[in-house]
Amino acid sequence: MASPSPAVEIDRLAQGIRAGDRTVLSRGITLIESKRADHRAAAAALTQKLLAATGQAVRVGITGSPGVGKSTTIDALGTMLTGQGHKVAVLAVDPSSRRTGGSILADKTRMAHLANDSNAFIRPSPASGTLGGVAAKTRETMLLCEAACYDVILVETVGVGQSEIAVADMTDFFLVLVLPGGGDELQGLKKGVIELADMIAINKADGDNLARAKLTAAEYTAALHILAPASPNWSPPVTTCSALHGDGVAALWTHVLDHRRRLTESGELAARRGAQQVKWMWAMLEERLFEPLRSDRALKGALPKLEADVAAGRLAPASAVEKIAAMLKL
Repeated sequence: MASPSPAVEIDRLAQGIRAGDRTVLSRGITLIESKRADHRAAAAALTQKLLAATGQAVRVGITGSPGVGKSTTIDALGTMLTGQGHKVAVLAVDPSSRRTGGSILADKTRMAHLANDSNAFIRPSPASGTLGGVAAKTRETMLLCEAACYDVILVETVGVGQSEIAVADMTDFFLVLVLPGGGDELQGLKKGVIELADMIAINKADGDNLARAKLTAAEYTAALHILAPASPNWSPPVTTCSALHGDGVAALWTHVLDHRRRLTESGELAARRGAQQVKWMWAMLEERLFEPLRSDRALKGALPKLEADVAAGRLAPASAVEKIAAMLKL
């Protein structure tokens, strides 16, 4: 018997995803993450077919230093939301996952409630090893989850540095979690991350930490007053919470919904998402253009000598670029 045509397979995947079949959703995401040329074309066809069913979910990015309690916060917030009838997808952006396997795999054990919740879906970032590639795949994965009727998407930044910018660029609301502490903690958080924040939450505000958490909240509130808000329609609040005990988690979500309402009414949310879509396009194009640098054996073999010649001053960077471009037939 002849195998189904690619178009028929894409139709079946799309139907299964729209029906909320978790197994089919996982298959669709695996297709999205594949680097095979034929799979890439099929993935593009699948996302195009599902595009009309996307865009309705609340997209929340979450970041914070190691030990701040991201997994506990996601577990508490996600469980509260599924208890209210929401369907929650948890995704990760981890540019280091090629080496580590993606720490969210371990986080599944720390998200004890969500990992066993039929209304929750947890997916690690692809082992791409490049931030642009991981971020692009996570964006497409988000669309598939939305098409599968997940109405809340929580995107965790597992890596460091530019991953925070990547997550902020694919979500509607960016939550920065910090630990109770004094000025050292404030100095330790990069100014750029504060500027990205739609809300700062001091986690682990319980027991002996409660007084320090309130002091830390006051310090961050003062710091935010110095910075110009990223949005004319929203001033980032600073709150305290204890995800472990569930205190303040409902208030976090109230702020997310208030932010969504204000930006929707002003038209800013639609404009922001449109700009994000264009950024996604360029990120995927850049990934495609850089692919030969990682896959072409002849080029990979020549790169170490070119780099050594540039480093030693024997070859001008511009000349090296010309040699690489010639090999790529650009």
